[in-house]
Amino acid sequence: MVLYHASGQIVEFPEVRKTKYTKDFSWGFYCTNNMEQAVRWANRRANEPIINYYNYEPKDGLKILKFDEMTDDWLDFIAECRSGKVHRYDIVEGPMANDTIWNYVNDFLTRVITRKQFWVLAEFRYPTHQISFHTLEALDCLTFTGSEVVYDG
Repeated sequence: MVLYHASGQIVEFPEVRKTKYTKDFSWGFYCTNNMEQAVRWANRRANEPIINYYNYEPKDGLKILKFDEMTDDWLDFIAECRSGKVHRYDIVEGPMANDTIWNYVNDFLTRVITRKQFWVLAEFRYPTHQISFHTLEALDCLTFTGSEVVYDG
Protein backbone atom coordinates (compact mmCIF):
# COMPACT_ATOMS: atom_id res chain seq x y z
CA MET A 1 0.00 0.00 0.00
CA VAL A 2 1.25 3.50 -0.82
CA LEU A 3 1.12 6.05 1.99
CA TYR A 4 1.71 9.80 1.93
CA HIS A 5 3.25 12.06 4.58
CA ALA A 6 2.69 15.82 4.30
CA SER A 7 5.62 17.94 5.38
CA GLY A 8 7.70 21.00 4.70
CA GLN A 9 10.73 18.80 4.14
CA ILE A 10 11.85 15.49 2.69
CA VAL A 11 11.45 12.75 5.32
CA GLU A 12 13.51 9.82 4.16
CA PHE A 13 13.88 8.44 7.69
CA PRO A 14 10.61 8.83 9.65
CA GLU A 15 10.76 9.39 13.40
CA VAL A 16 8.39 9.24 16.34
CA ARG A 17 8.69 12.56 18.15
CA LYS A 18 7.14 13.74 21.37
CA THR A 19 5.73 17.20 20.79
CA LYS A 20 3.94 19.82 22.87
CA TYR A 21 0.50 18.62 21.81
CA THR A 22 -0.76 15.10 21.35
CA LYS A 23 -2.57 14.13 18.16
CA ASP A 24 -5.57 11.90 17.50
CA PHE A 25 -3.69 8.67 18.15
CA SER A 26 -1.01 10.16 20.45
CA TRP A 27 2.58 10.85 19.44
CA GLY A 28 3.69 9.12 16.29
CA PHE A 29 4.60 9.43 12.63
CA TYR A 30 1.41 10.11 10.68
CA CYS A 31 0.59 9.20 7.09
CA THR A 32 -2.53 8.85 4.97
CA ASN A 33 -3.62 6.81 1.96
CA ASN A 34 -5.56 9.85 0.70
CA MET A 35 -3.40 11.98 -1.63
CA GLU A 36 -5.87 14.92 -1.68
CA GLN A 37 -5.81 15.05 2.11
CA ALA A 38 -1.98 14.96 2.12
CA VAL A 39 -1.82 17.82 -0.38
CA ARG A 40 -4.21 19.93 1.73
CA TRP A 41 -2.10 19.32 4.84
CA ALA A 42 1.21 19.99 3.09
CA ASN A 43 -0.08 23.31 1.79
CA ARG A 44 -0.97 24.53 5.29
CA ARG A 45 2.72 24.93 6.09
CA ALA A 46 4.92 27.98 5.49
CA ASN A 47 7.64 25.90 3.78
CA GLU A 48 7.36 24.21 0.42
CA PRO A 49 4.51 21.67 0.43
CA ILE A 50 6.28 18.33 0.19
CA ILE A 51 4.56 14.98 -0.10
CA ASN A 52 6.72 12.02 0.96
CA TYR A 53 5.85 8.61 -0.48
CA TYR A 54 6.23 5.29 1.32
CA ASN A 55 5.43 1.67 0.64
CA TYR A 56 3.69 0.21 3.67
CA GLU A 57 4.10 -3.49 4.38
CA PRO A 58 2.68 -4.56 7.78
CA LYS A 59 4.84 -7.03 9.69
CA ASP A 60 3.65 -9.94 11.81
CA GLY A 61 3.70 -9.58 15.55
CA LEU A 62 2.86 -5.87 15.72
CA LYS A 63 -0.04 -4.57 17.80
CA ILE A 64 -2.28 -2.84 15.27
CA LEU A 65 -5.54 -1.07 16.08
CA LYS A 66 -7.79 -0.21 13.14
CA PHE A 67 -10.97 1.84 13.16
CA ASP A 68 -12.86 1.36 9.89
CA GLU A 69 -15.15 4.28 10.68
CA MET A 70 -15.97 6.82 13.36
CA THR A 71 -17.51 4.88 16.25
CA ASP A 72 -17.90 5.37 19.99
CA ASP A 73 -14.70 3.36 20.50
CA TRP A 74 -12.88 5.65 18.03
CA LEU A 75 -14.21 8.76 19.81
CA ASP A 76 -13.19 7.44 23.24
CA PHE A 77 -9.72 6.47 21.96
CA ILE A 78 -9.11 9.92 20.42
CA ALA A 79 -10.43 11.63 23.54
CA GLU A 80 -7.96 9.69 25.70
CA CYS A 81 -5.02 10.30 23.34
CA ARG A 82 -5.79 14.00 22.97
CA SER A 83 -5.94 14.20 26.78
CA GLY A 84 -2.34 12.96 26.97
CA LYS A 85 -2.84 9.26 27.69
CA VAL A 86 -0.50 6.92 25.83
CA HIS A 87 -1.33 3.50 24.42
CA ARG A 88 0.65 0.35 23.67
CA TYR A 89 -0.15 -0.06 19.97
CA ASP A 90 2.58 -0.06 17.34
CA ILE A 91 0.24 1.20 14.60
CA VAL A 92 -3.19 2.85 14.76
CA GLU A 93 -5.32 3.47 11.68
CA GLY A 94 -8.65 5.17 11.17
CA PRO A 95 -10.53 8.37 10.41
CA MET A 96 -8.93 11.67 11.30
CA ALA A 97 -10.48 14.22 13.62
CA ASN A 98 -9.84 17.24 11.37
CA ASP A 99 -10.13 20.77 12.77
CA THR A 100 -13.93 20.79 12.66
CA ILE A 101 -14.28 17.30 14.13
CA TRP A 102 -11.64 18.13 16.76
CA ASN A 103 -13.74 21.08 17.92
CA TYR A 104 -16.61 18.65 18.44
CA VAL A 105 -14.30 16.20 20.24
CA ASN A 106 -13.10 19.01 22.50
CA ASP A 107 -16.70 20.04 23.20
CA PHE A 108 -17.46 16.41 24.06
CA LEU A 109 -14.41 16.20 26.36
CA THR A 110 -15.39 19.37 28.21
CA ARG A 111 -19.01 18.22 28.38
CA VAL A 112 -20.30 21.15 26.32
CA ILE A 113 -22.06 18.58 24.12
CA THR A 114 -23.18 15.03 24.74
CA ARG A 115 -22.01 11.96 22.85
CA LYS A 116 -25.31 11.97 20.94
CA GLN A 117 -24.84 15.62 19.94
CA PHE A 118 -21.28 14.85 18.79
CA TRP A 119 -22.55 12.20 16.37
CA VAL A 120 -25.23 14.52 14.97
CA LEU A 121 -22.60 17.22 14.29
CA ALA A 122 -20.00 14.79 12.91
CA GLU A 123 -22.38 12.85 10.67
CA PHE A 124 -21.92 14.78 7.42
CA ARG A 125 -18.16 15.33 7.39
CA TYR A 126 -16.15 14.03 4.44
CA PRO A 127 -14.16 10.83 5.01
CA THR A 128 -10.54 11.12 6.08
CA HIS A 129 -7.79 8.62 6.75
CA GLN A 130 -4.72 8.48 8.94
CA ILE A 131 -2.32 5.80 10.00
CA SER A 132 0.17 6.46 12.76
CA PHE A 133 3.36 4.63 13.60
CA HIS A 134 4.34 4.66 17.27
CA THR A 135 7.41 2.42 17.60
CA LEU A 136 10.64 1.73 15.76
CA GLU A 137 9.28 -1.69 14.81
CA ALA A 138 6.27 0.02 13.25
CA LEU A 139 8.46 2.45 11.30
CA ASP A 140 10.25 -0.57 9.82
CA CYS A 141 7.02 -1.25 7.89
CA LEU A 142 7.66 1.88 5.80
CA THR A 143 10.02 2.14 2.83
CA PHE A 144 10.67 5.65 1.53
CA THR A 145 10.19 5.77 -2.25
CA GLY A 146 10.49 9.49 -2.96
CA SER A 147 9.01 12.92 -2.48
CA GLU A 148 7.78 15.88 -4.49
CA VAL A 149 6.56 19.43 -4.06
CA VAL A 150 2.80 19.52 -4.65
CA TYR A 151 0.82 22.75 -4.59
CA ASP A 152 -2.90 22.66 -3.87
CA GLY A 153 -4.97 23.49 -6.95
